[in-house]
Amino acid sequence: MTPADLSRALYDLVLALAERRRAAGDEVELELSAADVTLERPKLREHGDWASSIAMRVAKPLGTNPRQIATELAAGLAEIDGVASTEVAGPGFINIRLDAAAAGALAKTIVGVGAEYGRGDSLAGSVINLEFVSANPTGPLHIGHTRWAALGDSIGRVLRAAGAEVANEYYINDAGTQMENFGASVLAAAKGEPTPEGGYPGSYIGDLAAQVLEREPKLLELDEPVALHTATEIAYELQLAEIRASLDRFNVHFDVWTSERRLQLKGEDGLSDVDTAVERLRAQGHVFDEDGAIWVRTTDFGDDKDRVIRRGSGAYTYFAADAAYYLDKRDRGFQHKIYLLGADHHGYVHRLKALAGAAGDDPERDIEVLIGQLVSINGAKLSKRAGNIIELDDLQAWLGTDALRYTLARYPADSPLTIDPEILTRRTNDNPVFYVQYAHARTCAVDRNAASVGLDRSAFAPELLTHETESALLGALQEFPRIVAQSAELREPHRVARYIEELAGLYHRWYDNCRVLPLGEEPIGPLHHTRLWLNDATGQVLRNGLGLLGVSAPERM
Repeated sequence: MTPADLSRALYDLVLALAERRRAAGDEVELELSAADVTLERPKLREHGDWASSIAMRVAKPLGTNPRQIATELAAGLAEIDGVASTEVAGPGFINIRLDAAAAGALAKTIVGVGAEYGRGDSLAGSVINLEFVSANPTGPLHIGHTRWAALGDSIGRVLRAAGAEVANEYYINDAGTQMENFGASVLAAAKGEPTPEGGYPGSYIGDLAAQVLEREPKLLELDEPVALHTATEIAYELQLAEIRASLDRFNVHFDVWTSERRLQLKGEDGLSDVDTAVERLRAQGHVFDEDGAIWVRTTDFGDDKDRVIRRGSGAYTYFAADAAYYLDKRDRGFQHKIYLLGADHHGYVHRLKALAGAAGDDPERDIEVLIGQLVSINGAKLSKRAGNIIELDDLQAWLGTDALRYTLARYPADSPLTIDPEILTRRTNDNPVFYVQYAHARTCAVDRNAASVGLDRSAFAPELLTHETESALLGALQEFPRIVAQSAELREPHRVARYIEELAGLYHRWYDNCRVLPLGEEPIGPLHHTRLWLNDATGQVLRNGLGLLGVSAPERM
């Protein structure tokens, strides 16, 4: 019996109880959906496998005290196949114990559905655009981008596992002053001149200049404006390719790469998406003209001040590009837009929400802005190429993709993080990623050893899984779908990481107490076969959890 089965049974009992009240002449207005009937794991195992507080939620509409309702519901649950016992605790909690066969049957279910176990439909029908990283293509990715890459990709994975349709998007800030300074820096390096004021230092600029000259040997013979344009375009192409390659090596992939330049490109009518964005917002009634400039009345939606979208000079502000980009996402069919931004972007939260409102959307429903905090790594060296940053490529080469991705996804986005590389490079249990991966490798070793002695999954007797470590392990396996759904709903993949660490610990304790393989000349029996199912189910859930974090599940360590 799965938690979902148990929740549904409890929901049906509540509806039946309400119907009996109505039949007795009571006025009952019960607004309750199946999703409202949730189960929790008791903090103490002796209290049972599951607990519910639903009686306290429905007491008022049913017109009686919670404990009386809990008593009636507990009696109904006790009659259901697979429920060993129920009891009422406190003001109206219901504690539920499953019999061993019902609990143990989950092992076979997990092996049967494999990689699909844990996936659900709680977000089915949601179409989500998830934008993250979006670094300027003027240099290599640094440690901050590394955190947003790991977090953003993991958020996308748990959202998909919950049934949402998700597009990972990278917004390329390839227009404006920063690109002009980037191109001027590359051209200066190609000429052997110092970095211009406001330009980009670092030896990577020299490397790009060398590649530009290799691609265009006559660069320095061109007129200055042509040379600058040529250097900018080639260096941009090279730097963006490097960013893509770095992210691919980090196991982070984007479905959409959107160029800011495209939004500024003039169409046949002479207008760009930025031009039309102003008029589209005006049509919603939130644009006004004042002092020769065009403004958006973002204070209507909680912003601290109205925003200029086009200056009196005719030049557009950054807000204009933001507006065009937001409308572009909406035009592409994304009902919900999630932005994952860095710690220095707190000011964007109200601005973007106000923009959503000005565009005619619901700022509380259609847009979500997640702010990540800073990350530092003890002993990390600044990039030799960039000079003033710690590069993603250097971190990956030093710590490895798995250790880096797991650690960055293991903490909430809004918490500052300092990583200890000494721990991450150890092959010991105090290294969380090693601890979980080792548990998975151990399940694979059990499989190999079982095959060598002729033990397989040809028999299954779940009622034999009665050891306390088996009960605890099965209880944790039941939790995985709820953890995935919660991680998706809250945009918190760290919950998956903490869960699989707990699961690994329960597996190691079970492994130490319950033999899967027969000992010595002991014949293979039903318990050995059944425990192999439980071993393989645990390995599958560990593998599924690691996959949601973009981390590998090695079979040998």
